[in-house]
Amino acid sequence: MALTKADIINAVQTEGGFTKHQSTEIIEGLIELIKNKLENGEDVLISGFGKFCVMEKGERRGRNPATGEDLMLAPRRVVTFKCSGKLRDKIN
Repeated sequence: MALTKADIINAVQTEGGFTKHQSTEIIEGLIELIKNKLENGEDVLISGFGKFCVMEKGERRGRNPATGEDLMLAPRRVVTFKCSGKLRDKIN
């Protein structure tokens, strides 16, 4: 089962002793901060959790799976995640 934003808000409310409104503002603010940093091309490092990195992908050849037609995919930026050693150890 996936952890949703609503689950995180409820956990902050329960464990942090905040109201539902305060918890929502905290989580929304955090997510917005992360999105803004990534949008500006900056990496986001959360110690003990991992690092969100913005990677540049160049133009490349692709194929339309429906028609089999070859096409060129435009350059783009993608977000990758590298988990920290501590998190990796906990998972394993």
